[in-house]
Amino acid sequence: MTSTGVPAFAPEWLALREGADARARSERAVEQVRGHGRVVADLGCGTGSFGRWLAPRLPETRRWVLVDRDPALLALARESVPVGHVRTRALDLASLRARDLDGVTLVAASALLDLLTRAEVEALAGAVVGAGCPALLTLTVSGRVELSPTDPLDARVGRAFDDHQRRGGRLGPDAVAVTAGVFGGLGARTRAFASPWRLGPEHRDLLRAWLLGWVGAAAEQEPGLAVSAYLERRLEQCGRGRLRATVHHTDLVVLAPRAPDAEAP
Repeated sequence: MTSTGVPAFAPEWLALREGADARARSERAVEQVRGHGRVVADLGCGTGSFGRWLAPRLPETRRWVLVDRDPALLALARESVPVGHVRTRALDLASLRARDLDGVTLVAASALLDLLTRAEVEALAGAVVGAGCPALLTLTVSGRVELSPTDPLDARVGRAFDDHQRRGGRLGPDAVAVTAGVFGGLGARTRAFASPWRLGPEHRDLLRAWLLGWVGAAAEQEPGLAVSAYLERRLEQCGRGRLRATVHHTDLVVLAPRAPDAEAP
């Protein structure tokens, strides 16, 4: 999610969502890249939450490269990733090239793809395939939200939010399909794994923050959408512990092309 009432990459929002991210990510996706994590490039690393989660699951890891365009976030992340050798690099991912991944054995990113344009995904894919390493790209929004109890406005708000995510050419909920297609066009294989947030009364602070951002972005996208009463109802349900939300995400694994059959002509 990128609209929450706080800046998208504010440390307080990243901290609030870290537990939900950790519960949602697919362990099966990690299994696909285990053994490839000797040198990991963590793109758009934020405060390092993905590194804190992923590094213990890759016992072969020797070096972690944190990549972000925000020096303040890089400074926070550097102190918290549990790897012996951690270095940082300030870089705008739009300029990423294969040479920037020299020596990297695994590219990792979390909650990133839906923020990118197609051109930026093409640059990312070209860099990863050019470097010849796999990638683990987690927690991309899919455009599916399930709320309980349901409300007649749920679908309308969801559509408006998805359109807001596509502003400025960003891929939003189309990101996984587009990214898989771009990598496939370069000969790479991709596998997708479900990684939903499941939020309930025990996650009340995050659920409230997510709800405010979800509805707020929808209203910004569609000013004529009457959401005041809807938001009031939903916040009241959240406050009473009656609201549950499943926010669907997808983890995408990118692998090198299969080696040709040695016996094939």
